[in-house]
Amino acid sequence: MSNVYYRRYTDIPSLVGMLTTGELTLLEPATWDDKNDSYFLDQYKQKRGLESVLALCFTSASETYHHWRVFSPGPAGVCVWFKEEGIKAAVKKVKGLRIKPVDYLTVDEVRRERLSVPRMPFVKRHPFKPESEIRILWESDTDKRSSLAVPFEASAIERITLSPWLHPSLTDPLKSLLKSLPKCQKYRIYRSTLVGNDEWKRHGRNAK
Repeated sequence: MSNVYYRRYTDIPSLVGMLTTGELTLLEPATWDDKNDSYFLDQYKQKRGLESVLALCFTSASETYHHWRVFSPGPAGVCVWFKEEGIKAAVKKVKGLRIKPVDYLTVDEVRRERLSVPRMPFVKRHPFKPESEIRILWESDTDKRSSLAVPFEASAIERITLSPWLHPSLTDPLKSLLKSLPKCQKYRIYRSTLVGNDEWKRHGRNAK
């Protein structure tokens, strides 16, 4: 069994929906913050003559301030740790799904060598490399849709991390609420200490 995890940064409403339905939801990339990225996927869709291109993104990177601030800002943010084998098993059960790490290229690199169309959905600009993105992609040349549900096993989730900006007094009530959902009683749920770690502070107090 692998110890590799794919982290999905999202918010509490999306988490509750995910846990209640046991499904991941792929969506259209048009609303993504990185317009270079969404443009590439739109161009890919047009060049391939597709009716739909849907995607969902994870990261293989450890916890960073960037991921919380950009993808799960504020006290309602959460990070779901999925086991690599759990995600790949879910992908295998849905026809047409692909999962791959994203390649990060500089403008000079794409200037020297023209990109191939098949590569476009899994390429981003080099400044985004710290994201270490893993992307699930679904496409169809006949089926026009704006979302796609991908069922996953409850055992695919390793743990859930609550926002570092969640007030400590709300941690236990929120954990109790999440554990009350079907099949969620055994999940390990913690509040991130990224911006307030007692041990880190103690080392500061004890410095000589």
